[in-house]
Amino acid sequence: MGQELSQTNGTPANGHRIGYARVSTAAQNIDSQIDALYAYGCEKVFSDKESGVKTERPGWQQLRDYLREGDALVVTELSRMTRSLKHLLQVVETLEDKGVDIISLRENIDTSTATGRCFVSIMGAVSQMERELKSERAAAGREAAKARGRTGGRPRTDPRKLEQARVLYENSDQTAAEVCQIVGVGRRTFFSYLAERRRETEILK
Repeated sequence: MGQELSQTNGTPANGHRIGYARVSTAAQNIDSQIDALYAYGCEKVFSDKESGVKTERPGWQQLRDYLREGDALVVTELSRMTRSLKHLLQVVETLEDKGVDIISLRENIDTSTATGRCFVSIMGAVSQMERELKSERAAAGREAAKARGRTGGRPRTDPRKLEQARVLYENSDQTAAEVCQIVGVGRRTFFSYLAERRRETEILK
């Protein structure tokens, strides 16, 4: 069931920060998300206890009706807002046409910034990203070979690549194997990273 919560807090200069929180079932605790959104300065928070697969959620509908030009929609992470890359890009386009920015706290994305817009563009052009990452992966492979030659061990996986792989995996239809191939990380390392992040999320609930 959708829910609207209100609290006075800091707002951006040209609009309001409006939060959205979601958990998949009524048994899950949504409080940590709501607390984080208010701590960031959201004036209102809308929420749902519905699966992210459902595009028609009461709180989500109320939020879309409430947002105005100049506002910023804030979520703790992109997966709270949408479960697929296709839907994410549709939401971004719709809100962009309305003059609303998106801020994701965990992924550190803000579409009012050049970096945030670039990230969304990259997600909307996975094929282009794949070509670029193949080149990066080839260079990383050469460096890894050199590192093994110097140290005799396996170099540590770049945590930025692991986070990039997680975001792509949770917000697209790509399989874990496909994501690992695109980004250039090992599947075992990637699954270990996912398990660690999920443990962190459970602790925060």
